[in-house]
Amino acid sequence: MAVILLVEDDPRVSRALQLALARYGNEVSTAGTGEEGVRRVRSAAPDLVVLDVMLPDVDGFEVCRRIRALGSVPIIVLTARGDDFDVVAGLSAGADDYVVKPVRPAVLDARIKAVLRRGGLPTDEVRTSGDLVIDAAGASVAKRGRPVALTPIELRTLLTLSGAPGRVFSREQLLRLVWEHDYLGDSRLVDNCVQRLRAKIEDVPAEPVYVQTVRGFGYRFGPL
Repeated sequence: MAVILLVEDDPRVSRALQLALARYGNEVSTAGTGEEGVRRVRSAAPDLVVLDVMLPDVDGFEVCRRIRALGSVPIIVLTARGDDFDVVAGLSAGADDYVVKPVRPAVLDARIKAVLRRGGLPTDEVRTSGDLVIDAAGASVAKRGRPVALTPIELRTLLTLSGAPGRVFSREQLLRLVWEHDYLGDSRLVDNCVQRLRAKIEDVPAEPVYVQTVRGFGYRFGPL
């Protein structure tokens, strides 16, 4: 059972999603404002946050940034259908995935389960590349002996790439392996995640050593 915090200001939408997600086996609490949502993350430590980007008190993207600053709790943002600005801004603020409105509860529950799923990637390996140490079994990363705080999606991306150093993964392959999208998803999920990952593990993110771009194809991990 996943403990979900739903941050949504519309009482009707909030109640409908709360009831629907509960039927799928989740424990769902709600917050009606951004400030309340941030407080609830601090006090209740949910497994995942579902965050509407249209909130009455604080800009939803600022709420996303505040929640992300508190730790690695996964965040799924709810965006207006076809609104590219909402999608890009939400991902840039640290969201792990997004679902467009009007929300279909079955789709949202599937995205929640996919984001929370941990199995299938870690092994008993400890991978070392330069100053970077990736403990796959312990799900931890260190650089020059200091822990690197990664979100679950960032960690899964790094584990996927580093598990086959030198292999080029297309964005579509990463969407399937990391986000578990079984359809042609949005490559912005991958690109924004890679940007955030580089900011944490690369000395010069604009000149990456570990997570390299192969123009026209995708991404690869530098040789171990």
